[in-house]
Amino acid sequence: MAQDSTRLSEYVSRRKFIATSGAAGIAAVAGCSGGGDGDDGGDGGTTVDSESDQETTSAGQSSQMDTSVLTGDGSSTVFPITNTAASYWNSNPEAGDGDYWPSEWADEYGTDMRLADYFASLYGYEPTGARSDPPFRVSIALSHSGTGVEGVMEERVDIGDASSSAESILAGTDEEDALDSIVDHVVGVDGQPLVVSREIAESGLESITLGELQDIYMAEITNWSEVGGPDREILALGRADGSGTDTAFRNNVYGDPNAPIQPDQRFGQNQQLAQAVEQADNAIAYIALAFVEPDGATPPLDLVIDGTTYAYGENLGAKEYPLSRDLHAYTWEDTSRKEAAFINFCLSDFGQETFVAGNNYFQLPADRLETEREKVAPSNYE
Repeated sequence: MAQDSTRLSEYVSRRKFIATSGAAGIAAVAGCSGGGDGDDGGDGGTTVDSESDQETTSAGQSSQMDTSVLTGDGSSTVFPITNTAASYWNSNPEAGDGDYWPSEWADEYGTDMRLADYFASLYGYEPTGARSDPPFRVSIALSHSGTGVEGVMEERVDIGDASSSAESILAGTDEEDALDSIVDHVVGVDGQPLVVSREIAESGLESITLGELQDIYMAEITNWSEVGGPDREILALGRADGSGTDTAFRNNVYGDPNAPIQPDQRFGQNQQLAQAVEQADNAIAYIALAFVEPDGATPPLDLVIDGTTYAYGENLGAKEYPLSRDLHAYTWEDTSRKEAAFINFCLSDFGQETFVAGNNYFQLPADRLETEREKVAPSNYE
C-alpha cells in the first residue's frame, strides 16, 4: 500500500489535484480504528465542560468529544473527493487564505474562523488553540470499494468510500444482512466515461455503440477495424473484481453486477488503469471522470445508445446515461458527530465546488443535496 500511495501522490500531483503535501498533508495514521464518538444525539441543548472536555446534554447524558483521527478507506474513484477534503481539513487554513479558504467563501458563511474550526464548530467542537491544528485530523487510505464497505462493517474505519452501491457489493453474499446497518451518504456523481489510447483517438474513431462495447468486453469484437478504427488488436482493460467501478460497469452495461466479462487485463485502481492506457497504443477502458485527459494520455470515446450520443463534457451526467453512478461515503450504525462534521464539509457548497467539481465529478443537484445534508444536519446532534 505504501508503494501504491507514493505512486498515487506523484500521479495526482501531475494531474494538478491537490495532493497530500506540505501544510495540507494528511497525517499518516497506522492502526486507527473507526467507531466514531458513539453519540446518537439527544433532546435539548449541549454544553461543553472546558476542563474535562466532556459533552453533556440536557438529558443528563455525557460523552467524551471524540478528537481521534477520522479514518476512511475504499474506492480509488471517490478518493480524489475525500482525500482532497481531508487535505483542506488537516491544513485548517485561516479565513482569507486565497488558495484554500478565500475571503469570499468565509464571508458567505459569515465566519472569520479557520476552515476546519468553522465546520467542526457546527457540531460542538471547539478550536484546539494551536495555530492551525484542526479539532480532529482525517486520514483517507486508498484501495477499492469492496474494501471500503468491509472496513466500515468491521469498524476498522469510520468512512468507507465506494463507487458502487453496498447493495451490489454485498448481493448474494453471507453479509447481505449488514445492509440494514450501513448508512449511505452520496457525496457526488461520476459519469464513468470510456477512454482509449491516444493512437486510437488520433485514428479518427470518435464513438462506438453500446452493443459494440458489450461485444468488446465479451471478446466477441477483438479488432478496432470492426468498429471503424485501425486494423489493430483491441486491448480491453478493466478494473479488478470487487472494485466499485467494475461492479458498476457490469451492472450498467450488462444489467448484471456479476456478468462474466473478459477484459484482457485488470487493475486494482483507476490510477493504474489510466497508466496502462497511456502505455498502450490499442487500449480501451472504463474509468472514473477524474482520470480523463482529453488532450493527453486518456482521451474519451463517445458512446452511442439508441441514437443518442453521450459525450465527455456534454451529457455524461444525464440520467439516461447508463454508466453514471453515485459516489458513496458509507458509515456504520448511524453516523457519529465526528463523521457527520466531515461529510457535511464535503456536502457544503464549498465542498461540492472544491472537492467534487474540482476533481471533475458532477455536483449533486439541489434536491439530492438537501436530502443528503439532512442526514448529517448539525441539529441531529443537539
